[in-house]
Amino acid sequence: MNTCTDNIKKWVWDIAVNDSMESFKLIHANYYMKLLRFVTMYIGETVVAEEIVSDSFLSVWESRQSLKAITNFNSYIYAVAKYKSVSYLRSKHPQLVELDEECIDMFIHTDTTPEQELISKEGVLKLNAAINKLPEKCKLAFKLVREEKMKYKEAAEVLGISQKTLEAHIAKAVKTLRGVIETDSL
Repeated sequence: MNTCTDNIKKWVWDIAVNDSMESFKLIHANYYMKLLRFVTMYIGETVVAEEIVSDSFLSVWESRQSLKAITNFNSYIYAVAKYKSVSYLRSKHPQLVELDEECIDMFIHTDTTPEQELISKEGVLKLNAAINKLPEKCKLAFKLVREEKMKYKEAAEVLGISQKTLEAHIAKAVKTLRGVIETDSL
């Protein structure tokens, strides 16, 4: 097990048993940006996403006594954020719940020439456009596994699907994106 996971378990236990605000702040610092990106995928509005993430942390704090029973806090916090996002969308658009997100640059550039940078940005824009055209569950599965670095089992729990279904979504996304890359390189 890695150190980060061990620390999270210690912090969660400290919150549950000792009502530790210091451990809660560490959990908040560790998860805030990840949850904000995740919720923004659902909501599409950063300001609203920030409120939902804050509400998610508030829910964790308010139910801290029950955290002792949580075996996978990572899946738990993402599930809380997901349900709050879906509830928000249902309240705003009861007939239509759709993902409309900003393009997220997934790649970190190294030292390049201006020409390479322009070509690289064009490629990233094409990849982001291809990712945005993926079906909803396929897109979310890809982003959770590839961008948020979740394990397949955790991502499947967050999305409420089986691990095999998640694997199928990832395979479909990779095949689609590989096609975009191969088309660009011709």
